[in-house]
Amino acid sequence: MDIIFIDEFRITTLIGIYPRERRVPQTLEISLQIGTSTAHAGNSDDIDDTIDYAAVVDRLRASLEERRFNLLEKLAEHVAGVLLGDFGALWVRVSVAKPGVMRGVRRAGVIIERGQPPPA
Repeated sequence: MDIIFIDEFRITTLIGIYPRERRVPQTLEISLQIGTSTAHAGNSDDIDDTIDYAAVVDRLRASLEERRFNLLEKLAEHVAGVLLGDFGALWVRVSVAKPGVMRGVRRAGVIIERGQPPPA
């Protein structure tokens, strides 16, 4: 299995459980590892034979701008579902972080993995 990655994709959205978080948009950092086979694309040199990371970013940006979440965990599950369902990924690792969310903490967040993990 091969991995396509997107690091520190930033999006501003309303997310959180506290009243201020529900009123003031926050910037999130999303990093993705997307497990798939890139062998066919490596031979054909055709974007249609792989997962187009620009299409992933566009799809997630549109989806996350439309929806609201209380928890990073729910947002991460949504992202994983889009990658597995809409893009045909075999496995995903999704990291979602809130930078500077607490005094003295650079980032806080969650990392989830879904699908069939790559062999060790």
